[in-house]
Amino acid sequence: MNYAIETTELTKAFGQVTAVRDLSIRVERGTVYGLIGPNGAGKTTTLRLLLDIIRPSSGSASVLGVDPRAGGANQRRRIGFVPGELRLDGRVKGLALLKHFADISGPVAPGTIEALAERLNLDLSRPVRALSKGNKQKIGLIQAFMHRPELLVLDEPTSGLDPLIQREFLQMIREAREAGQTVLLSSHVLSEIQQAADQVAVLADGRLVADGDVASLRLNAIRRLNAGIADSPGAEIREALSRIAHLRDIDVIDGATVRVHATVNGSIDEVVKLLARYRITDLTVEEPDLEESVLDLYGRQEVSS
Repeated sequence: MNYAIETTELTKAFGQVTAVRDLSIRVERGTVYGLIGPNGAGKTTTLRLLLDIIRPSSGSASVLGVDPRAGGANQRRRIGFVPGELRLDGRVKGLALLKHFADISGPVAPGTIEALAERLNLDLSRPVRALSKGNKQKIGLIQAFMHRPELLVLDEPTSGLDPLIQREFLQMIREAREAGQTVLLSSHVLSEIQQAADQVAVLADGRLVADGDVASLRLNAIRRLNAGIADSPGAEIREALSRIAHLRDIDVIDGATVRVHATVNGSIDEVVKLLARYRITDLTVEEPDLEESVLDLYGRQEVSS
């Protein structure tokens, strides 16, 4: 198969620190591939290796059928890139800056910049230096998408965006996939990956600890449960919850309203059915941070070894 991205034992060391170790992944063309892990896992280093911003210490990579070290300017025009730390400044207005980027990246269909700006609610008439972090991020997204590249490489692309714009961004990702473009999306936001990605690679401490489709990785199996229960003794609730095998860190605080906190590592169904026996005053179920999910699901020893 002709993969959009393929790496074999890709490794990058900075002195005594190995940021990426023996990474082997394959990204099929026309798919959305999520690269996730806690901060410091090696995600950004991996993207920089694929884009020839830095060179590997060992191993190999192929991007759109080309070794990144040999691709040059023509290869870069086939790729849209949003860096994790986007720095934009200057007196130039947003529209002028994007037209300058268009001259570099290649043909951009008339009206595309304006259409993307409207979707992202970005005022292109303002100087770049006057824009907020979120609006600068929108500039970055537009320059990556506007020339409809074969490959989109997006490093924490929704940083600074409000929820409505994040939803629009996810729709843009879906449209890119439908158009046959390949998307490599790096994030530490679990819900973002779950909504967008076909396949996922989980990195921790520079290593690949799991990969596969989103459902098979069970990344949403761990959740935090917070509930308020009225008119019932805390001891009874605590004893009932302790019989559910996949509940841990159970904390029941007595009071006029009993407060229940626990971590669910598995199906939520049994927990909800148990709580339904009581008078619930409030209930929230939250995903934990991604680092906790990785460590709990794939083993602290494996990640740190």
